Amino acid sequence: MQRGSRPAPRRLRPLSGNALARVHERAMGGDTAPDDLRPEIGDSWERLRRIGLDPELGRNVRRVGPAELEHMRRENGLDEVLPMLRSTLLAGDGTPLVLAIAGPRGHVLWLDGDRPLLRDADQIGFEEGARWVEDEVGTNGIGMAVRTARPARVHSAEHYLRSHHSWTCIAAPIRDPRTGRLAGVVNLSGPAHNGAPYLRQLTLAAGRLAEAELRARHLESLHRLRTVAGPLLARFDGPALVVDGAGWTAAAVGLPTVPRLALPTGPPAIGPGGTRWLPEIGECVIEPLADGWLIRPTGGPAAEVAEQTEGARIRLDLSRPDRSELHVTGAAGDWSYLPSPRHAELLLLLAVHRDGLSAARLAEALFADPARTVTVRAELSRLRRRLGGLLDHRPYRFAAAAEVTVAGPAEPFDLLPGSTAPAIRDLRTALAAGTHRLPGDR
Repeated sequence: MQRGSRPAPRRLRPLSGNALARVHERAMGGDTAPDDLRPEIGDSWERLRRIGLDPELGRNVRRVGPAELEHMRRENGLDEVLPMLRSTLLAGDGTPLVLAIAGPRGHVLWLDGDRPLLRDADQIGFEEGARWVEDEVGTNGIGMAVRTARPARVHSAEHYLRSHHSWTCIAAPIRDPRTGRLAGVVNLSGPAHNGAPYLRQLTLAAGRLAEAELRARHLESLHRLRTVAGPLLARFDGPALVVDGAGWTAAAVGLPTVPRLALPTGPPAIGPGGTRWLPEIGECVIEPLADGWLIRPTGGPAAEVAEQTEGARIRLDLSRPDRSELHVTGAAGDWSYLPSPRHAELLLLLAVHRDGLSAARLAEALFADPARTVTVRAELSRLRRRLGGLLDHRPYRFAAAAEVTVAGPAEPFDLLPGSTAPAIRDLRTALAAGTHRLPGDR
């Protein structure tokens, strides 16, 4: 990463249909994608070329059976928001459209819309139960939104497979409000020659409406847990709190209100009556409830900085495109944290640059704008509240006494695929070229 100011990224004008077709033809013949192709499309094409996907054939689309499809439909509560999405997206001006709702692993859960278009969709395997991911059907809206957890628009010859060039698709992620993770994707597809400019805004709005509905249902579940937690907490003299399965606080006594705790993840991290160390409140006894956890601090203070960093081993697990996780092992205890996409970017940059980075250099790395230090400092302040003494500042860096490793994905272009930060994109390219290795990579 250079110390000088990097010019801001250009806003690219959309290529015309004929220009896109020519670019696709050259790229599939082995040429480098041109600069005027949108970066996310170029990255997707390069990734698919690396894994050997045939642009003429793709791969056999995997489908699930009726029983598994029905289970997936109810897994994340998307069945409860489906009527709202249908009424929002299919009550338009008569523009021929296909509405698809996909699950977090790319399976098409529901299809609805214009009947002739649905028949055309069936010809390319776009049907309920099909797994519509990039590795099998090339660059497409659902696949990109699943892999990057970001909105995606793929128009005409931006699709990797030639058989999809007559389509335009626009997808928006739906995040689970409890975890921040992907719950599913809402997608609108239609003829490439008939793409209405308002469809992107409509799809994004529908995704936000779905998230708002899921959030309301989460608040209702917290309220139900609170009615159980009140009488339970009244039995204890000392501080205690009740959280749901994702760590959101339903009720607390004798403790400052913490909206959400970073809980240890996965068995055997939490067991009946288990004593664990939590970053926010120190050592605790954690006991299971029907819909969450009862947490009682033992009275031990949160770990001092020296205790936190002494012999600490920090492992940033970025091996899965859809899930980042930070594992910490040390004298203060073992725990995990699921960082937000922005925090994952910051953690990766600090892991790569162990000597530390200033707020200006981090702003340049993330936004190509060294002046955006206020945003960077605010995010790092939130991150330091989570990690405590494991993060130093002036410059920002991991504690020198901590051992830091990064577990990356098998495919370099799957490293934080939703990130458009210039430094992350440069790092992906360097990993793909073999000119750089992640800390701890052997």
